[in-house]
Amino acid sequence: FENAEKLGPQLSSEEDPRITSWGRTMRKYRLDELPQFVNVLKGDMSIVGPRPERRFFFDQITTQAPQYNYLLKVKPGITSWGMVKYGYAENVDEMLERARYDLIYTENITLINDIKILFYTLVTVLEGRGK
Repeated sequence: FENAEKLGPQLSSEEDPRITSWGRTMRKYRLDELPQFVNVLKGDMSIVGPRPERRFFFDQITTQAPQYNYLLKVKPGITSWGMVKYGYAENVDEMLERARYDLIYTENITLINDIKILFYTLVTVLEGRGK
């Protein structure tokens, strides 16, 4: 779509007209995340870690809740506690709620927690619970 964000940065929503039917299928089964493995191989991301947010939205989040700056101290991940417990966010309030789970994760990083998150992610993908 041309000028998809002509009114400024936008988050996708359940009925987002910018998403094609193939795009919806990709998101439902999280196939849209596969290219992120290149970033994992480069060392820029982790498989498990807080989801990165676009700077525009991250600034809004940290203005309302400065403690979320702590999320920048760990590598971002393809999947996160926030994604498996909350899912995709459609607005900044939902992003704040999801980030709360990611903050809990950063305070409790263990191999067992990473394995749990990977398991829940696999269940989410197999059940097609993505938006």
